[in-house]
Amino acid sequence: MIHDVFDRVAKKQKLLSSRTQELIDQVGWEIEQAKLKIQPIESTTGCTDPKFILVDLKTKLNEIAPVNQLEGLQKELNFGLGKYVKTLEKCFNSDISKAHRKVDFDVHIVNQIIATHFYRHGMFNIGDCFIREANEPEAAAIKSAFLEMHEIVEAMRCRNLEPALSWASKQSEWLLHNGSSLELKLHQLQFVEILQNGSRNEALTYARTRLAPFAPVHMVTFQKLMACLLWAGKIHQSPYADFMLPSHWETVAEEFMQRFCSLLGQSYQAHLGDNSSRHSRAAGAAEDRKWSKSDYCDPLLPPWHVQYR
Repeated sequence: MIHDVFDRVAKKQKLLSSRTQELIDQVGWEIEQAKLKIQPIESTTGCTDPKFILVDLKTKLNEIAPVNQLEGLQKELNFGLGKYVKTLEKCFNSDISKAHRKVDFDVHIVNQIIATHFYRHGMFNIGDCFIREANEPEAAAIKSAFLEMHEIVEAMRCRNLEPALSWASKQSEWLLHNGSSLELKLHQLQFVEILQNGSRNEALTYARTRLAPFAPVHMVTFQKLMACLLWAGKIHQSPYADFMLPSHWETVAEEFMQRFCSLLGQSYQAHLGDNSSRHSRAAGAAEDRKWSKSDYCDPLLPPWHVQYR
């Protein structure tokens, strides 16, 4: 029933849009014709009177009556929208409080979620302040890990890859087990950085010691990097100029943070609201309570009608 009413409203909206464009085109065409007539034209029979042309244009526009036509179509659309809203109100409970569950939150867990959120995003001063005021000293245990992550990322922004390479080397087996080529990407950035500075011999030594172990699995990438040796100091002029794109640094830094958080058992993009709602669902499931029909929002309810979760 709801879908049928919605489809009718959608069709009326499309009709209104189409008819509006037609009226705009028609009015525009009449105006253009009037402009052409007003332009000075040499004629043996005399000149054109602009006032007569404008009066004729006004008469034609009054006959088209675009405003009246649009008002009629808009009234039909408004009527359909009103009917759609009434249909929704009949099918769903409009009392938003029915979507709320009484869940006893574990304050300690909620505080940990908030503190972790601050630390994950590098807001260490705010996180420390929150922990002090919430009296949750245990929540600071994860601070050192996120502090290390942000220090490594900050070093990468300064084109210092040593901290990231050290971390990737320690976690090499874990990265390979999880199908990540992060360590290779870091070595690739370092290799290109060395080569671009013009030191071909240093770059060759680096390739033999650091890149060669990845060659069997990533032969294509390895061959391209070796070809770059011919363009020492001028890679940006070579067929491999894409290795110099700044976006590579941003992409690798983002992947590093994703892998770092994954190793900690944390979600890289876990927002505070997502964590809270996840805890709410877990707590609600533990209650083992059956809901009546009025206790929840029907999943068919369009997202623009009810935005409360």
